[in-house]
Amino acid sequence: MPASQNIIDELKNQGIKPDSSQIILIDNLCSIEFNKKSIFNLRIKKNIKKSGIYIWGDVGRGKTLITQTFIKSCTNIVTKSFHYIDLMKFIHKKLSEYSGKKNPLIKVKKALYKDCQLLFIDEFQVEDVADAMIIGNLISELIHDGLNIIITSNAHPNDLYKDGLQRKKFLDSMEILKQKLEIFELDAGTDYRTKKIMEFNADAKNYSDNDIRELISGNVDAEKFLSSKLAVNNRDFECKLVINNLLWIEFSNFFRQATGTDDYIFICDRYDWIFISDFMECDDDSLDIIRRFISFVDIAYKEKSKVRFFFNSHDISKTYSGEKLGIIWDRCESRLKEMISFHHLS
Repeated sequence: MPASQNIIDELKNQGIKPDSSQIILIDNLCSIEFNKKSIFNLRIKKNIKKSGIYIWGDVGRGKTLITQTFIKSCTNIVTKSFHYIDLMKFIHKKLSEYSGKKNPLIKVKKALYKDCQLLFIDEFQVEDVADAMIIGNLISELIHDGLNIIITSNAHPNDLYKDGLQRKKFLDSMEILKQKLEIFELDAGTDYRTKKIMEFNADAKNYSDNDIRELISGNVDAEKFLSSKLAVNNRDFECKLVINNLLWIEFSNFFRQATGTDDYIFICDRYDWIFISDFMECDDDSLDIIRRFISFVDIAYKEKSKVRFFFNSHDISKTYSGEKLGIIWDRCESRLKEMISFHHLS
């Protein structure tokens, strides 16, 4: 097992000085005792030690970065790592392959368990009833069989899948997670991801799409851009991209579409980060665009959503130069000027 100091030193090399809560997490990760897998695939005894950690806390606290740094240091441990969305895609693909066969979920379990000592699931979030039943039963099976698991999430296990259908069944299947994994809250501290995103080329006057993609790739753990379609309230809208918990939209395109308050509430609740680029000047001939944008800003401001506006050389005050909205736009402009500061999010 790697020493805690090695992890701390590696993080410092990346420009991050761990705070007290992060150091405790590092110590706990380095204290994981890996189970010895049996060729007979025996179930673990009820009194066995904790077999992993469930790490939860606010966005940007370093849950993913610390865990990935730890895993890279575990040179003798075979690990499979998934973002939750990618894991569910893997599971559904395997279930499709095993369709018609006996106990398909057990076969999925074996595919994950094979040649693996540690399973890492990043940004665990459960929103769909079918996924809730599948992932709850699968994790229960994997833990029963002795696989070490590390999970990161923004929510405590008790708060997963809130208000979901058949939630009691899901919580019952996840009970073993609370018994066999250490539940660790990475509490408030420096939000390094937010700081890096807000300070990225802060003095620049113009950002190309490549600049924004560079910013995304440096702060979001994904190898490819997942989609240019945004699914909101059973409708699809065009966007620049959706990648894990980040949404990138273009002002000139997105707010032309028939979006509304319910859509903005969903977006602000669903995505950790929202990037907006390609601003343009509007007047009273473009009132629908401006009204939609003002509604979005009002909701994002109230919810303290993390929004990075790429105004480039565009003057905020010139986003709307009409006369009909008057004080409504003045309030929006004032909020925009506040929202572009890191202070708004701290």
